[in-house]
Amino acid sequence: MPIFDYKCQECGEVSEIFVNQADNKSIICPICGSEKMERLISASYLLQTETRAPGRTCCGRTERCETPPCSINGTCRKS
Repeated sequence: MPIFDYKCQECGEVSEIFVNQADNKSIICPICGSEKMERLISASYLLQTETRAPGRTCCGRTERCETPPCSINGTCRKS
């Protein structure tokens, strides 16, 4: 089952939720119980779909930035 990030439109909580695509149940906020959930595009999805030159970060540098997010998970902010 894939994991998706959802943001609750009622309380603002962001949650990772396992989704069985064969099951048509509504996604419910685990904090407030609201069904007003918006699926977010996760960082891992963006990293998988971006194309960049081998050995370079997404902004084109050859080395990682010293400030987050590069120093945390290997990705960098685009300018």
